[in-house]
Amino acid sequence: MHKMFRGAAALLTTAAAVVALGGTAQAQPAAQVADWAGCPSGAVCIYPQNQNPAVSPSNIYWAYGPHNLSNQTGRHWVLNNQTGGATADLCLNYGGTNCNYHMPSQFGVYADLTPVNSIKLNQP
Repeated sequence: MHKMFRGAAALLTTAAAVVALGGTAQAQPAAQVADWAGCPSGAVCIYPQNQNPAVSPSNIYWAYGPHNLSNQTGRHWVLNNQTGGATADLCLNYGGTNCNYHMPSQFGVYADLTPVNSIKLNQP
């Protein structure tokens, strides 16, 4: 009986290791394809001033609607990595009003954010 429990425990441990390794191997490529210059799929990202090319975002936005900016001056990459046709706007006023630059999904711009006070994420 003791040998049977030891054999069953070894089998379960092996099965769990195979499942864990298989899950990790499958999840990794999908994340690499969906990210764009460190900006996760479904997000809008702003990168640090003068970081060219865009490597690592300093601000990541997920929720639809306006997001007020602070201390964002000079030239920054802004990437709209949202999916499903969601767009983003750069706006001169706080609260997502007086928008002067429209970005379709999967689009980026190297823009002077000095006059920009908010970014607005729009549902498709």
